[in-house]
Amino acid sequence: MAATLEVNYFSTFWLKKINSIVEVQTDASVSANASAGNVISLKIANTSVGAGQIVTNVTTPFPGNPTVTVLSVAANNQDVTIDSSQPVINNNVLAFTGRAGDDYIPQAFTAVNADDWYIEEARIRGGYNNTTVDYGVKAYIVEDTFKQQHRISSLIYSGIFNSRTGINNTNQFSVGEDITRSADPANGSIQKLYAEDTNLIIFQENKVSRALIDKDAIYSAEGNSSITSSLQVIGQIVAYAGEYGISTNPESFAVYGYRKYFTDKKRGAVLRLSKDGMTEISSYGMHDFFRDELSSATKIIGGWNMYTKDYILSIQGPTVGALPTDPITYTGYKTLSFDEGVLGWTSFANYKPSHILSLNNLFYTFNSGKLYQHYLGNYAQFYGLTYDSNVTIVLNSNPSLVKNFKTINYEGAIGWELESMTASSSDQTLPIGKYVFQSDLASLENQMWSNTFKRKEDKYFANLINNSPATSGEIVFGADMSGIKGFWSTVKMKIDNLIYPTTKKELFAVSSDTVESSY
Repeated sequence: MAATLEVNYFSTFWLKKINSIVEVQTDASVSANASAGNVISLKIANTSVGAGQIVTNVTTPFPGNPTVTVLSVAANNQDVTIDSSQPVINNNVLAFTGRAGDDYIPQAFTAVNADDWYIEEARIRGGYNNTTVDYGVKAYIVEDTFKQQHRISSLIYSGIFNSRTGINNTNQFSVGEDITRSADPANGSIQKLYAEDTNLIIFQENKVSRALIDKDAIYSAEGNSSITSSLQVIGQIVAYAGEYGISTNPESFAVYGYRKYFTDKKRGAVLRLSKDGMTEISSYGMHDFFRDELSSATKIIGGWNMYTKDYILSIQGPTVGALPTDPITYTGYKTLSFDEGVLGWTSFANYKPSHILSLNNLFYTFNSGKLYQHYLGNYAQFYGLTYDSNVTIVLNSNPSLVKNFKTINYEGAIGWELESMTASSSDQTLPIGKYVFQSDLASLENQMWSNTFKRKEDKYFANLINNSPATSGEIVFGADMSGIKGFWSTVKMKIDNLIYPTTKKELFAVSSDTVESSY
């Protein structure tokens, strides 16, 4: 075949040639240096020669690449008479058979015609250190067209492998048997195969199908199917409902139980395949996000987090700038998790994995060729760096009314801070620091005038200080007024994990005291 063959077996192979190299045999010998008048009769096999032609590189066993001229050719046996006055400068017998040495191969059989060679296995059954066979007569099925074919939507299977009996036919693909099965080429190339029980799931670019293994389906006139045994290794291919595929991102695939997760970049969707069929889990409040992010992604990594029972998806693009601090706005990557318990995308994470895997209930990722184990004790620590934990909440009680948000309150652990709070009117507040425990009355009195959370009955409160520029008609603005106005407000709470690296800091609820207002 016209191809470069890569050998991945610890065995021995013969390198053979399809067309014979020109062989020369002698009918006489030269007992002295060639001289004028001595005529040598040669036979040239597998080639056409004529009188007056020059046969080059007749060099074995003659060194120096001698050149001889054909003077006459017999009609029957292609005997060639060569005038020995040509520069044949050796006393040895002018004859060689079989394959010539590498230095003596004629130009017509060099790398230009590399497809004239093929590899033949020399070990019986391809086993390591099995008996070696030599050159000899072997039965072959000759294929007229020695041309490689790329069938991007087809499957092919080899012979059987049985370690108990020592049978290994995995390198045998007999063209005399029906060992191929093709999916619909209109759905693109096959990107991934996944074996589940006795079925084979086939992920194409634009479709997901299943193929029966060692069985086939018979359909009645009403369209009902019944399974029957069959000698076919790969049975009928049946497509799942839904016009979804895996695009060209098989690395987004992850599996847990009967749930298979993957992305379809072409359709901007994240999908789950389970017993109830195909479900677009990206539509759980994140349709716009995945539509925009998947379209510009250069790499999509997926995996199952067995530690927290989440599907982890890392959408990666060109790295821009330094490491991000805000997973909502950075452009280098976005890593987020999907939780089946709440049927939603629960959080973003500050790490960019190249591979994701779980083993023995532990969660691992690779980054820059290094393996990292997660959840070793420190919160929000990834690849040696510690990040803040952030929670973003939208407050929108009485949506139809313009409100003045006066305070910010939360229930949870000590250590949470208000990073920012922005109303729909673009009003912003000053940040609010974390609560600091006071051991005496004087310290408590000083803290009353600081811009930090105050604690009362295990709940934390703070007044909101406006940090917005003046707008038309305002007399008091900025730090001289409290609260922010708008229909709704976005609150961003954070905790510094450098201060609390191993302490769980939960956040149960966030609220605000409001009064009705007007612009």
